[in-house]
Amino acid sequence: MEIILVNQNLLRQFINIARTKYEVGEGLQQDVLLAQLELSKMLDNELKLQGATRKFQGLLNALLNRPANQRIKLPKEITEVLPVLQTETALYAQAKKYRALLASKRESLNAAQSRLKLAKRDLMPDFKMGAFYGGRSDTLSGQERADFLSLKLSMTVPIFASKKQNKAIDQRSNELMQQRYALQDQWNQVQAQISIAYNDFQQTKNQVVLFKSGIIPQARQTVASMLVGYQVNKVDFLNLVRSQITLYSYETQYWKALTEANQALAQLTAMVGREDIYE
Repeated sequence: MEIILVNQNLLRQFINIARTKYEVGEGLQQDVLLAQLELSKMLDNELKLQGATRKFQGLLNALLNRPANQRIKLPKEITEVLPVLQTETALYAQAKKYRALLASKRESLNAAQSRLKLAKRDLMPDFKMGAFYGGRSDTLSGQERADFLSLKLSMTVPIFASKKQNKAIDQRSNELMQQRYALQDQWNQVQAQISIAYNDFQQTKNQVVLFKSGIIPQARQTVASMLVGYQVNKVDFLNLVRSQITLYSYETQYWKALTEANQALAQLTAMVGREDIYE
């Protein structure tokens, strides 16, 4: 919105200059009409942005469980400095340690290992031992009898291992392999997602720097030079308007790149599982 307002003011300045030159017989009426047409386009863009603002305001309020028409206050200043990230390898290591999804997969793998271990134990004989002690006396005859101690030993032998225990072991082994492959597949996906977000951030960060330090200042200088040249009849008005349109395009591309860089940062934070991803 700020870019549009600045460019609207610039076009109004063009209109005033073109009208003045036309009135004194040094300019063309088509120059005035062309500037007015571009101003109308800017006004149309302003209306579209206002509508988009209200739309996304309603969506954000719905996500925050607030009234849809509640006003969202935007910050007066926006941070345009982008951070320096850790290396991809360091981000992989953090994700492997902190990513909750990977921890869940590892727990599933541990559970499968435990089930396989229990299934293998069923192949072993199951021994049970018990001891009993009893004291006794014959009160009827008046004779005392010795107390007794008894021992009990039982054993369960898996004589049908090929039909029961071995099949259970095969099933648990297959489950374990599935969990291992699932963990490895998830880990590969996490690494790929980190690399994609990392490269997206680096690319858009470089674009932000290029627009901010090179392209936009040069485009502004071009517009200013064109405006001076038009006032002394050395530059065609169409070229002046084209330079202004180019400046507007570069300014909007700059903010789009900055937005995409911050979106990549948010995506990268989610993929790693923590916010400490900067140097």
